[in-house]
Amino acid sequence: MGKLLDILAKKQVLVSDGAWGTFLYQRGLEAGDCPELWNDTHRSDVLAIARSYVEAGADLILTNSFGGSPIKLSHYGLADRAEELNRKAAEISREAAGSDCLVAGSIGPTGEMLMMGNVSEQQVFDGFLLQAQALKAGGADALVVETMSAIDEAALAVKAALSTGLDVACTFTFDRTVDNNFKTMMGVSVESMVEAMASAGAHIIGSNCGNGFDQMIEIVTRIRATGTRLPVLIHANAGLPDIRDGQTIFPESPESMAGKVDALLAAGADIIGGCCGTTPEHIRLIAQAVRQRA
Repeated sequence: MGKLLDILAKKQVLVSDGAWGTFLYQRGLEAGDCPELWNDTHRSDVLAIARSYVEAGADLILTNSFGGSPIKLSHYGLADRAEELNRKAAEISREAAGSDCLVAGSIGPTGEMLMMGNVSEQQVFDGFLLQAQALKAGGADALVVETMSAIDEAALAVKAALSTGLDVACTFTFDRTVDNNFKTMMGVSVESMVEAMASAGAHIIGSNCGNGFDQMIEIVTRIRATGTRLPVLIHANAGLPDIRDGQTIFPESPESMAGKVDALLAAGADIIGGCCGTTPEHIRLIAQAVRQRA
């Protein structure tokens, strides 16, 4: 059992952090810029975002490395800096976390579909492996493979992450279908995700992005209906996004999300945090709700 699973076993429920991208843009990241490059060029800004979630009461913060695979970084001409930028991402979150908070290295999708043949399975695996090793070297306590939609890519990422010896979580992003189920953009159901990621060896499974707490409660219920006993991690959006005057608005207030924590925990979630639209204030009130329940 690694550090994350050990602490989860003791505390039973952990609070994770919220959105990162929103705040990078607020601090000056331009559309088309590489967020991971900021780990080098704007270190203090990235550190401030990480610290804001630690101060809000998160038990677990992620790293600014979501698009840190060499394949993804190659679009910015930065593939040869993948090790450096991922290591620096973990070092920044490690500094913010101190000794009282855990750091989970974020590993997102490559943006390539293996079925298209533009990249090989070996290229994808090697890229994830480099990223995972660099995050561990920078001080990550665990790794989170997140926002996945395809089982083949997620399994490669989990395999690479597991080779570091750290605890590994894997989350998929689901959308509600016309027949009232939930599937990823690649057609993966909640039930298929559970079976495949358990088989791949993930220590923690779950869902992030795409949905607010109301839909995540349904997704967690479906995960638990499979009979799995793996811990479940949920990083929910602040409600379903709405486009108003060309801007993406997330409707769920911190108070509204915190008011649904009990229902999410009752459904079977073990780690609760936020994704798009969530702020340190969302996390502060979610943490309060979790601790009051405990």
